Amino acid sequence: MHIALRSFTALVILFAITRILGKKQISQLTFFEYITGITLGELAGFISTDLEAHYLYGLTAIAVWFLVPFVVELFTLKSLRLREWLEGRGTVFIQEGKVLEDNLKRERFTVNELLEQLRTKSVFNVADVEFAMLEASGDLSVLLKSENQPLTPKHLGMRVAPDRETKAVVIDGNIMDEPLAAAGLSREWLHTELEKLGVTLENVFIGQVNAYGQLYVDLYDDKLQVPQQTDMPLLLATLKKCEADLTLFSLSTASPEAKAMYEQDAQQLRRMIDQVEPILKR
Repeated sequence: MHIALRSFTALVILFAITRILGKKQISQLTFFEYITGITLGELAGFISTDLEAHYLYGLTAIAVWFLVPFVVELFTLKSLRLREWLEGRGTVFIQEGKVLEDNLKRERFTVNELLEQLRTKSVFNVADVEFAMLEASGDLSVLLKSENQPLTPKHLGMRVAPDRETKAVVIDGNIMDEPLAAAGLSREWLHTELEKLGVTLENVFIGQVNAYGQLYVDLYDDKLQVPQQTDMPLLLATLKKCEADLTLFSLSTASPEAKAMYEQDAQQLRRMIDQVEPILKR
């Protein structure tokens, strides 16, 4: 019972220390943080199982190993030199498409390990890489050559709708009121949309709303097919039909005034369609 109590106390202390030191302590470990994490774990095991040693000795050691890294982190925020000394610098492995063998040897990195790291970045051909650097955290950053980079709408001169955060409004059949309110929607709206889709709230595993008020649901019952949203495509088709009608009216009328009016309206509608089409096609 005594060991269980000591272990639980050590667990609570370690959890609190990790929360204070921040997420960086468990995501991107530098050399200093790596040593600190191992030592704190050893000390926690020591105070949990070594019944002959005084409990306060272990707590004192943990306090020292917590305070020193915490103070050092505060100093590294203001000192670039100290930051580089403690955290290290990145090492360039590939520059201008050429592998720097000396840098690989300095970091004790084999060619196989380099290729493995590149594959984790979905790069299977070294010739496609313009620049690659091993960061201080141990992660490999890769820049592809211009001709091998993914094609984006910007390259094609296309306008796309801005992306915003999607809100999870239903999780495990329960309505999430806070994300729903953040999206400017209500429970009544959600129930109405679910009725349109023909599904019940209890059968929804997850429901998300995008920035344009479209609801996506994934059901517990995978055999049920959820109908696709047709409001936006239908609106786009209606706008294009109106533009075609205006163009047709301008061609069929004999009045110059009416012809000019229809052509002007068709051009204005065309400009409006160009603005909203990226949104309505989402």
